[in-house]
Amino acid sequence: MIRRVGETPEPGRRYTRRPGAYVLLPREHQVLVTWYDDGQNPELQLPGGGIDPGESPITALHREVFEETGWSIANPRRLGAFRRFTYMPEYDLWAEKVCTVFCARPVQRKGPPTEEFHEAVWMDIDAAIRALGNPGDRYFAMQLAQGL
Repeated sequence: MIRRVGETPEPGRRYTRRPGAYVLLPREHQVLVTWYDDGQNPELQLPGGGIDPGESPITALHREVFEETGWSIANPRRLGAFRRFTYMPEYDLWAEKVCTVFCARPVQRKGPPTEEFHEAVWMDIDAAIRALGNPGDRYFAMQLAQGL
């Protein structure tokens, strides 16, 4: 069973299942996160996102991290997964997000984020835990912090 976080699904509402891959990128006592601000729904997030049809979670992870942060990564290892039921305004979609979370080593910044509305930010892990936008991200960041 995958841990559910956040809001309880609304009875009768149809949710589309959206698998995604997300990552914690630690360096000393900091973590690389993504600040997303489209002018309507600003949020601090773990880098990552949806897995495209036919794409593996690891391939998606590398692609999403580069798009959202401009960084390359190495040695991803799976930490766990969670699911949450949410509205995704950028897609006008009610989704059951199935989020697989990894930990990886940030290797090199190759440029700025290529995905619109994203900014890569290094933060103290404790500050990130308090500021991350969803309880699943916060849970895995807390697990990482306990292991540092």
